[in-house]
Amino acid sequence: MKSAAIISKPAKPELASVLPDLLDWFGKHNYKLYLDEETAKYINGEQVVPREQLGAKKPDFVLVLGGDGTLLSAARAVSYEGVPILAVNLGTLGFLTEVPLSDIYPTLDAVDAGQCPVEQRAVLDCTAYRGGQAVARHFALNDVVVNKSAIARLADFDLLIDGSLVFSYKADGVIVATPTGSTAYSLAAGGPVLMPSVQSFVITPVCPHALTLRPLVVRDNSQVEVRIESEEEAFLSIDGQVGMPLQRHDRVVCQRAAHTVKLMRVHRTFFNVLRNKLKWGQR
Repeated sequence: MKSAAIISKPAKPELASVLPDLLDWFGKHNYKLYLDEETAKYINGEQVVPREQLGAKKPDFVLVLGGDGTLLSAARAVSYEGVPILAVNLGTLGFLTEVPLSDIYPTLDAVDAGQCPVEQRAVLDCTAYRGGQAVARHFALNDVVVNKSAIARLADFDLLIDGSLVFSYKADGVIVATPTGSTAYSLAAGGPVLMPSVQSFVITPVCPHALTLRPLVVRDNSQVEVRIESEEEAFLSIDGQVGMPLQRHDRVVCQRAAHTVKLMRVHRTFFNVLRNKLKWGQR
């Protein structure tokens, strides 16, 4: 039997009107459904599974109803099992959730017919070390950010690539972004836009105290290490959603993860999305 899962953005009352017809479509096409707890608030009679356990159910795909933040959360929950994600935009900008609600049923028909292409996106594998011991490990589709926590002070960081010191600097923070995340916080901080297929990461300082420090693009088989050298506490953020405080001499080590995120895409190029979302070339 075919199966699918639905992950929804919290506090979206319009889901109450969207979900009944959506569940009817899945029923008519003989899908077994799994709902996360946010989705289940608006509908009854389906199997409810905590979001972090949905990947273990091995659905044929996951339908995300929300914005880019919901997709990032869904990716951390199911991508390690290789489950493809179809994202429908109920948010605002929707850079990753490019399918509008008005196109949901033609897109689902294409998915059911096996005619929806899948893109594989690189993932960052991030481990935080303290005193030589790993204290946390996370996966990021967009970016890993190390920021200062004190309002009026800059933080001191050392950046190493494959064990070699690149530079020591003072800044508000540093971003290590995937090609997917190059259009997120890194872009706002002055970093370049990378095509999703480019095999690289971009390292972007946030407000560095030296004008010569610029974003750095490295191959995605590189090991990127950020060392905290400030007396003040810093903070590690994963996709802007989860994180932890960092202390002096803590190390954050990033490298490409063994798995990818599989995004089911409509027939639009990356440049179509850039023109639409960033208003490139529009008079």
